Amino acid sequence: MTTKKNTVKLKWVALASLLNNTGAAFLWPLTTMYMHNYLHQTLPTAGVVMLFMSIAMMAGNYTGGWLFDHWSQYKTALVGVSLSTLAIFLLIFIHDWPWFALLMMLNSFGDGINATIVNSYGSLITAHTSRYVFNYTYMAFNIGVVIGTLLVGVLLPISVVLVFAVATAFYLLLTLLVILTFNVTVVIPKKATRRDRERVRSPQHRRLITLIWLILLNLVTIHLSYSLWESMMAVHMTNMGIQFYAYSMLWTLNGVLIIIGQPLVNKLSPYIRLSSQIIIGIFIFASSFFLLIFAKSLLAFTLDFVVLTVGEMTSFAGLPAWIAQLTDVDEAGHYQGLLNITISVGRAIGPLYGGYIIEAGNYQLLFISVFLMMLVTLLIVLGYLTRIQHLQARS
Repeated sequence: MTTKKNTVKLKWVALASLLNNTGAAFLWPLTTMYMHNYLHQTLPTAGVVMLFMSIAMMAGNYTGGWLFDHWSQYKTALVGVSLSTLAIFLLIFIHDWPWFALLMMLNSFGDGINATIVNSYGSLITAHTSRYVFNYTYMAFNIGVVIGTLLVGVLLPISVVLVFAVATAFYLLLTLLVILTFNVTVVIPKKATRRDRERVRSPQHRRLITLIWLILLNLVTIHLSYSLWESMMAVHMTNMGIQFYAYSMLWTLNGVLIIIGQPLVNKLSPYIRLSSQIIIGIFIFASSFFLLIFAKSLLAFTLDFVVLTVGEMTSFAGLPAWIAQLTDVDEAGHYQGLLNITISVGRAIGPLYGGYIIEAGNYQLLFISVFLMMLVTLLIVLGYLTRIQHLQARS
C-alpha cells in the first residue's frame, strides 16, 4: 500500500478552479435572461432567485470550511462536486419553473463548497508562496470564465438543453479530477488560541480595523453593482435588440483582458502604493456604471465593459493583499473570510435591488444609483485613510 501525499499539487488545484468556473460560467450569464425571457418570470422574481442562490453559495462556503476543518477534506470535496454535478445533470431533463430555480440553488450550494475547498487546499500548498498560488488560481479562474462564456453564447441559440449538457461535462471532469488527485492526508496548521487573539490592541490597530470595515462596506456596493452585469444586463441588452451571444462575448472579452492585463498591472507595484492603485481602480470601475446611462449600441456597451475591466483588474486582485497589510498575522484569516462573505452579500442583494428599481423606475435610475453608492462609500474610505496617514505623520 502506497503512502498518501500530504498536499495537492498546484496544477491540480488550479485545474479544479478552471473546471469549476468554466461550468459555472455557463450558468450565471443566462440565469436572469432565461427566467425572464424563457420562463416568463418578472425581474423581481429573478432577483429573489439570485438572492437565494447567493445565500446558498454562502451556506456552501461556510459548510465546506467547517467540514474541511472538522470532518474529512477529501469527502467534503466529493460532497461539493457531487451536489454541483447532480444539479446541472438534472437540469438537462428538468428546466421549467420552479425546478430551474431550485436546482440552481442546489448547484450554488455545491459550488460554495467547491470554492472553499479549492482555496483551502491552495492555502496548504508549501512548494510556492501563497501570493504565487492565488495569482495562479486567479488566472485559472479567468480562463474558465473565458471558456464558459464563449461556449454559452454559441450553444444557447441552438438549445438550452445543450448548454446544460456541456456544463455537466465540465462538472464531471471536475469530479473525476477530485477523485484522482484530492485524496491526500492534509495536516491543518494549528490556529492561534482565543487568549492569543484577545491581547490588548493599540489605537492605531483599532483605526486600521475601522478602515477595513469601511473597505468592506465599499466592497458590498461594488459587487452589488457588478452583479447587475451578471443578471439584469442580459435582459437590458437583449431588449435593445442585441443578441445574447454578443452579451456573453463581453464576458469572454473581460476574461481575455484580465489574463493579458493583470501581469502588466502587477508591474505597477514599484511605482504606486497599493492602496492608491486600488482606490483609482475602484473609481474607474464605478465610472463605468455612470457611462452606462448613455450606452445605446453594442459598441458603447463594449467600450464601457473595457472601462469596467480596467477598473476590475487594477483593484480587485489587490484587495486581499491590502487587507493582509492592515491586519496582524493571527487575524488575517478572519478578515480574508469577511472579504469573501462581503462579496457574496453584494452579489445577493444586487439582482433583487436591480429588479425592484427597474420595475419602479428604469435602467438609467439603476445605473446612477449604484454609481453614487460606490462613489460615496469610496470617498468615505479615502477620507478615513487620509486621516490615518495624517495621524501617522504626526506621531
